[in-house]
Amino acid sequence: MWKQQSVSVVFSTFNEKDSIRKEIEDCFATGVVDEVIVVNNNAVPGTDDEVQKTRGHLVHELKQGYGHGYQRGLAEAKGDIVIMSEPDGTYNHLKDLIKLLVYSDDFPIVFGTRTTQALIHQGANMGFFMKWGNVYVAKLIEVLFCTTELSDVGCTLRLLKRSALKKIQSHFTVGGNYFSPEMMILSALERIPFVEIPVSYQQRVGKSHGASNFLAALRLAVPMVGLILAYRVSTLLRRKS
Repeated sequence: MWKQQSVSVVFSTFNEKDSIRKEIEDCFATGVVDEVIVVNNNAVPGTDDEVQKTRGHLVHELKQGYGHGYQRGLAEAKGDIVIMSEPDGTYNHLKDLIKLLVYSDDFPIVFGTRTTQALIHQGANMGFFMKWGNVYVAKLIEVLFCTTELSDVGCTLRLLKRSALKKIQSHFTVGGNYFSPEMMILSALERIPFVEIPVSYQQRVGKSHGASNFLAALRLAVPMVGLILAYRVSTLLRRKS
């Protein structure tokens, strides 16, 4: 509980068998997390066994994709406050969950950012193209939708109060990798107050599939930019009609 509010953490897992047990246990070790929802999104064999050794609540989502996994987790979560994160070792749950909760006293949505240089740990998958690609796309949302400052469009670690989640949940459309920017855009369109705060970004346990070079970053960024522009155009058209 956090100040009389129940707290849920949502993980979607595909290839995190070797790290997921520790990440679940770290969440509960904070003393403020009431439940951890783990969505098995066609995960590697043995993942369920690791989850079942913990107090985590396991569900399965057969629709493959980052967005499908987290949408299912958000639907299953019961907390007054819901925190999204990843169980791959890249986030410091013992420290940064509390940081998010402190800011939730003033904001119904708290986005994490991994692009603060001092908090990028050695070995983390945050090279030049990964970092500045995230900053560029985040700034595009900030400018086109007149939001508060944004510097990372792809950080999974984020917090939503139940009231904020209800306002945007029925509008989710993205089942793939671009669910994160869609959530930011919907938050802006619904005029939900939010803040972005720096969080630690650590080396992943196991292989990372992030953008490690210019072409990989470009392949990730172009569809995100298309999504942002499509939302902006559709918003302008609705206003004219």
